[in-house]
Amino acid sequence: MFFKDRLFVLTQYLLPHHLLSRLIGYAAECRVHWFKIHLIAWFIHHYKVDMRDARVEDLEGYENFNAFFTRFLKDGVRPLNKAAGGVLCPGDGTISQFGTIERGRIFQAKGHSYSLVELLGGDADRASLFMGGEFVTVYLSPRDYHRVHMPVAGTLREMVYIPGRLFSVNPLTVAHVPELFARNERVVCLFDTEHGPMAVVLVGAMIVASIETVWAGPVNPPRRALTTFGYDAIHARIRLEKGAELGHFKLGSTAIVLFGPWQVNWVDALDAGRPVRLGQLLGKARAVSPTTMCSHQGAVRA
Repeated sequence: MFFKDRLFVLTQYLLPHHLLSRLIGYAAECRVHWFKIHLIAWFIHHYKVDMRDARVEDLEGYENFNAFFTRFLKDGVRPLNKAAGGVLCPGDGTISQFGTIERGRIFQAKGHSYSLVELLGGDADRASLFMGGEFVTVYLSPRDYHRVHMPVAGTLREMVYIPGRLFSVNPLTVAHVPELFARNERVVCLFDTEHGPMAVVLVGAMIVASIETVWAGPVNPPRRALTTFGYDAIHARIRLEKGAELGHFKLGSTAIVLFGPWQVNWVDALDAGRPVRLGQLLGKARAVSPTTMCSHQGAVRA
C-alpha cells in the first residue's frame, strides 16, 4: 500500500466520525443559493455524476445538496428484470463481494471477513436465519443513485438500528479496515419473503448524515443505542413489492443483502468489482425440497 493510501486509512481511526458527519450534514441542508449551487456543481464535476437519468436535471431545481444527492430517477430508466424468481440489484453501484456465508463469517476483502452475528446486532437467533446462506454487498459510490430498493417482494418483520463508527466504505478502506461492516453504524431491515427470510443492511459511512427508510424516516434513536423496532403486529404490517424503494442514504454508502441457505443462486456473470444498476438480475431463487429444508433446520438447531 502506498504511503498516501496508508495515511488515508490511518487518519480514519483518529477522526471524530460523528462530529464530522453532523457538520457535513448541516452544510448539505444549507439552502443559501450560491452555496448550494456551487457545492452541487463541484460535486458533479469532481465525481463525474451523470445527470441525464435524474428526474430533475437542472441544479436550480434542488433546494439543497441533500435533495440533489437523494435525487429521483426518471421513470423507466431502470427497468426491472422480469425473470421468474429473480433477485434484483437493490441500487446503482459496484459489486463489492458476494458468495456463501461460511462458518458465520462474511467475506469483506482479501484477508478480511466479519461476523454475521455482529453485523446483525449481536443477536444469535437473528443470525441463525442466514447461517450457511448467501450474501451480496453493493457499494454505492458518491456518483451513484443513492436510493435502495427491494431485491424481492417482502413483508417487514423487524428493523434494528446498530450504532457504530463511520469509516469510509470505499474499496481502499474496505481492503484494510478489519470487520468494517460490522463496526460501522447500520440499519438492519429483516423481511419475510417467498424465498425465506431476507435482510437488507444499510451501512453508514464517513460523512453520512442520515440513513432513512420509507416507513420510519430518519433512523437515529436517542443516545445512539442499539434499538429494535418490531413490525409483526397486523396493524403495523408493511409490505413492499419487488423493486419498490426501501430507503436512502444522505451521503454514503453500502447495502448488504442476505438470504438463508439454499434459497438463491447468484448469476454466473456476477463478479467483484463489476458495476451494477438498480433492477438488474443478480440471482434466482432455488427450488428447495421440504426434505432438504428440514435437514438443514435440524442442523441449525443442533
